[in-house]
Amino acid sequence: METTRIVRFRAKAPEAPASLASRPTPVLEPLPLERLALVALVLGRERAAALLDGLTESDATRARDYLAGFTALSSARRQARVAVEFGVRPDAAARLRQMMEDAPGVLRREIFRRLPSFHRSLFPSFQMEPADTAVPARVGTWAERLIREATR
Repeated sequence: METTRIVRFRAKAPEAPASLASRPTPVLEPLPLERLALVALVLGRERAAALLDGLTESDATRARDYLAGFTALSSARRQARVAVEFGVRPDAAARLRQMMEDAPGVLRREIFRRLPSFHRSLFPSFQMEPADTAVPARVGTWAERLIREATR
């Protein structure tokens, strides 16, 4: 009687190239306390102070001072600060193009009118028009909101 044997070989894991093996692991620098407080406020809102509790006492005190300053800002100034600190989205241009494509005519004109000049260059076929008094103010508010969401 013959028996059949199944033999399995373990595949060897590919070895890492020498260039990767010799690289030192990157050391991440800690976030400055001011930016940490801003992130806690953006992500945690009402829990922002509690998010800072894990810091050392002196750092937590300084971070809470920054947090109080950010909380005192208006929403628009706070959003501007976030944009300055962390920049606009890398895909902001594509998101703005898609938004303009999807928006109805009146909203599209308001969006274009309220875009910063460096973003207006994405739409060479549009012309700057004076504000239309027949358009309700809420359309402008909506346009500003859509721009913020597309770029941040």
